Amino acid sequence: ANKRVIFFPKVNCLDSDESYEGVSEASFKDALVFEGGNQKNNGSVPQENGIKKHRESLPAPMFSRNSVSIWSILKKCIGLELSKITMPIVLNEPLSFLQRISEYMEHTYLINKACSLSDSIERMQAVAAFAVSAVASQWDRTGKPFNPLLGETYELIREEQGFRLVSEQVSHHPPVSAFHAESLTGDFVFHGSIYPKLKFWGRAVEAEPKGTITLELLKHGEAYTWSNPFCCVHNIILGKLWIEQYGTVEIVNHSTGDKCVLNFKPCGMFGKELHKVEGYIQDKSKKKHAVIYGKWTECMWSVDPQAYEAHKKSEKKGDNKKHKNEEPEGAENDDADDMPDVQETVSVVPGSTLLWRIDSRPAHSAQMYNFTNFAMSLNELEPGKEAILAPTDCRFRPDIRAMENGNMDEASQEKERLEEKQRSARKERARNDEEWSTRWFQMGTNPHTGSQGWLYTGGYFNRNYQDLPNIY
Repeated sequence: ANKRVIFFPKVNCLDSDESYEGVSEASFKDALVFEGGNQKNNGSVPQENGIKKHRESLPAPMFSRNSVSIWSILKKCIGLELSKITMPIVLNEPLSFLQRISEYMEHTYLINKACSLSDSIERMQAVAAFAVSAVASQWDRTGKPFNPLLGETYELIREEQGFRLVSEQVSHHPPVSAFHAESLTGDFVFHGSIYPKLKFWGRAVEAEPKGTITLELLKHGEAYTWSNPFCCVHNIILGKLWIEQYGTVEIVNHSTGDKCVLNFKPCGMFGKELHKVEGYIQDKSKKKHAVIYGKWTECMWSVDPQAYEAHKKSEKKGDNKKHKNEEPEGAENDDADDMPDVQETVSVVPGSTLLWRIDSRPAHSAQMYNFTNFAMSLNELEPGKEAILAPTDCRFRPDIRAMENGNMDEASQEKERLEEKQRSARKERARNDEEWSTRWFQMGTNPHTGSQGWLYTGGYFNRNYQDLPNIY
């Protein structure tokens, strides 16, 4: 089997400013060729029916990662904290973790739908679909986002989707990224902070994205909170990389007491449960009103609990007849945890309502880090934007920009320079007894959960960016 590479979806874990001796940058000669879609870098933004059109591909395809041996790096890391190891840039994707967080907003229409519904159980269905859709872009994303520099920011305004977002890297050790998104029409606020925790299990890395996410539907006076599921990356040393997400996600409506419990299922012995999500919505008296089911890689459905149970029973009867004389097959492989074959798509219970279906990825996605259409546009620097954006915005990061343009050697040099600059700045602060102060977020109490978290202090979109740190 080929030596494989490692990645950490939606967590910025192995890209640190703590350099590690003996980790060399890989050779970057094997470029994949991508025909078509040769869009000029940062070209003008065309309009279609009066709606701003975003770029649909990157300026250059990704480089082959086959020449990088993850084991040559990890064998030197036994007993060390993984977050302090600098990995070769070829294992990255050309986005900062702050940009990766903004991918939560890809399916904002589900929040807008929740705002428009008068029934609280139906609102919970839309919020649950949004919570699942927010982690769907992790599917097959085999590149690790760049670790944000302390003080780095990212903004995203999408008038056609009706929101604007700002995020800031508020802590470096441990790495904490805070974000705040709001509706342009005053319908909702969506905010939280993510602190990824990692465990290395030999063949796999498990990422726990610690941190509570809060969604406020302002016109309904409701607040929903939840945390994302665990994510596990298999075959980091040998075999084909694959991801599963698992764990219980509990969405609580703090105003009504309604609760949605979603079980992201581990794939199980023969892969029957791979990517499956199942759960239910109950009111404060614990009466179940709906069952929610589907796959986080595909779609989510809602159905009446009794119809769901009856369907399950009849399915079980059929399965028992079918498998009475069959032995389950399972191949043992000491070198790799082979990804189970993806089972048939979601079997729909009669009477179900579709809550969400994933968008198909662009045809050239595999040559471009398996990005979604939404992800393709996140690092686009539109004409005239330079004069408006905060100088700390990710789009100005020279290492990410160079990588996006296919200049891997330049990207690697710039990444080293930025990390050294960050180290020097930290030493200088220590010498002068100075504390780092965040600009757009402060630690405070989340009024809905009572726990401490990073809350947006406002003012970012006033465009007063004097005294921001020079981090690039």
